[in-house]
Amino acid sequence: MMKKDSIEKTKFTSYQIIVIALLALTQFTVVLDFMVMSPLGDILMKSMNISTSQFGFAVSSYAISAGIASFLTAGFADKYDRKKLLLFFYIGFIIGTLFCGLTTNYSMLIAARIFTGLFGGVIGSISMAIVADLFDLKHRGRVMGFMQMGFGASQVLGIPISLFMANQWGWQSPFLMIVVLALCIWIIILIKLQPITRHLELKIEQNPFKHLWHTLKQKNYRIGFMSTAMLSIGGFMMMPWGSAFAINNLHVTIEQLPILFMVAGISTLIIMPLIGKLSDKMGKLTLFAIASVWLMVVVLVYTNLSTVPFLVTMLVNVAMMIGIMSRMIPAMALTASLPKPHDRGAFMSINSSLQQMAGGIAAGIGGMIVVQKTKTSPLEHYDTLGYVIAGILIVCIFMVYRVNKIIKNQTTEI
Repeated sequence: MMKKDSIEKTKFTSYQIIVIALLALTQFTVVLDFMVMSPLGDILMKSMNISTSQFGFAVSSYAISAGIASFLTAGFADKYDRKKLLLFFYIGFIIGTLFCGLTTNYSMLIAARIFTGLFGGVIGSISMAIVADLFDLKHRGRVMGFMQMGFGASQVLGIPISLFMANQWGWQSPFLMIVVLALCIWIIILIKLQPITRHLELKIEQNPFKHLWHTLKQKNYRIGFMSTAMLSIGGFMMMPWGSAFAINNLHVTIEQLPILFMVAGISTLIIMPLIGKLSDKMGKLTLFAIASVWLMVVVLVYTNLSTVPFLVTMLVNVAMMIGIMSRMIPAMALTASLPKPHDRGAFMSINSSLQQMAGGIAAGIGGMIVVQKTKTSPLEHYDTLGYVIAGILIVCIFMVYRVNKIIKNQTTEI
């Protein structure tokens, strides 16, 4: 009887399932809007005649503006219904994405990406706060696993469809597709999601700037912030150049590129729920450490590849996605467990801010390291990025170890 009760307690309610689905769909659109820049990178650089450093700035402009927005909203994040915050920032994201789809030159693209980042960058922290409010620590790994399926779905469906549309109707068309889909999701959130206001009953510093300072001065929180910032640096430093490296260095064709992203995405969809369960079962720190070593090896192999059969390129990309997801899910679950309930929104906003600003800076640095002399020449110094990322991965293991130690020492259950 006890075993049966225990099993039943692990099941999600129908409403919780709806919440997970809505957050996953929201993640799908936000992640796709950001991730699609990488596969469109080669097309963008050639059509706009821009350099790798200019493209790096186009990527980092979104991330840095998103980071600034998250920081500025941190003091207010725990003072409003989280549903209302999600709806407000999501509609701003939709408007920004529409601007991206209407842009015709590089200056307009930068302005549109900055505007989109101001709203889109806050959505992730709001979603994380909602998860921490509605699900206990024991089940957050599973929830994060399902939520991050939006990441995999963006590669399985979003990126291949986006590349097809870009080839047929221009690189702006994927952004218009995202606008239509996101608007439908926004309406469903408005109708289905219940108000999330439990945190408003707790004692919170009324002045938003004092609340922001209160959150920043907590030593344990700062360790979490630094851990998240380090986690984002490696991915942002390498990600923007994925399609350009595949096409110009590995000689992947334009027709093969959607297949490459689709296969990596399918593998992500398959492993995400498994990683979530494994994270809750074997321990989040253990899984993170193993995945970091795995990813270190794969990154060094990938960044040093020359022309290889397409099958090899696909397998290495799948191996890389396994490593990335196996780090991301346990790290996110641990970080979400650091703040107290009344600090959760502010913590997530600051955390998201530092994550995106660090990533934006990393993308800019990556654009200065990687060089492409002509539109069709191979990328140079991509292997240098691999060595830098390997060093960052080692630091990340230590940082997440410290976060895990803090959580173990906490006496109050979050």
